[in-house]
Amino acid sequence: MSERLTLRQGYFANPDAFQALADLLQDVFGIDITLQNRLGGPDPSSMPFGYFDETGRCIANFSAFAMPLVIEGRVVRAAGFQSGAVRPDYRGRGLYRDLMQRAFAWADAEGFEVGILLTDKPDLYRAFGFQVLPQFRFCGKVPPTTSTGIHSRDLDLANSDDVALVSHILANRQPVSAVFSVQRQSEMFLLNSFFDPEIRLSYLHTFDAVIAWKLEGESLHMLDIAAPRIPLMADICSALGVVVDRVEVCFPTDRLGWVGEARPYAGSCALMIRGLEPSAIKVPLMLSPLADF
Repeated sequence: MSERLTLRQGYFANPDAFQALADLLQDVFGIDITLQNRLGGPDPSSMPFGYFDETGRCIANFSAFAMPLVIEGRVVRAAGFQSGAVRPDYRGRGLYRDLMQRAFAWADAEGFEVGILLTDKPDLYRAFGFQVLPQFRFCGKVPPTTSTGIHSRDLDLANSDDVALVSHILANRQPVSAVFSVQRQSEMFLLNSFFDPEIRLSYLHTFDAVIAWKLEGESLHMLDIAAPRIPLMADICSALGVVVDRVEVCFPTDRLGWVGEARPYAGSCALMIRGLEPSAIKVPLMLSPLADF
């Protein structure tokens, strides 16, 4: 193993370096981020920090990126943190902590108000001022559906025209919630949709809307909505034409014309935030799974 490592940052413009990061994430997590090249490319706001060995392998990485949020009606300049990984034979040397500190310092210097991340190791980040933000799903009965002839068609991200349609709508979307949501973040919406074959994307022409959803048992799980104006739940259910009794929504429902019971969500990863006290947000929330990073 080579002991000489080189620190690099902001290296996504170098195809070999980006591929080296992709190899690291594939080896450590089994995910293929090169799929982004088929979906419009990586987030241009990304600022990766990585250590590379003399052969060009990415040994460790931690990335920051711009992730504007809407929190209780206000647009908040937030930085997301992702792609944190170290190859097993280089762990225990402080590389991860070093890269975290560099990414956090960069975000602070850039003037981001808030930092946000998802992790299965929340204790690792508490020392850097991060706190867990509890999440809730919103569950209830399907509302009486409309009979206005609203229809939908399924989208296929293997079809370049459908990718272009979704990308256009994402670029001009209304945030799915005024309580807590991303203002924009098309890259993760597309990538998360591609990663999970059970996620269906349906296009509602009447509203120029894309609905991300799946069926789990007898429930419709609504994961996200991209539209210039969020449609009502009754119109969405009518367009999808799915016969179910219950719906679970994975984001605050303030724009749906429908209210569900907020139930605590215990996912595999905790949502953590710094720069804002969790208690400052007075109502239940959830980050849409399609904004997961």
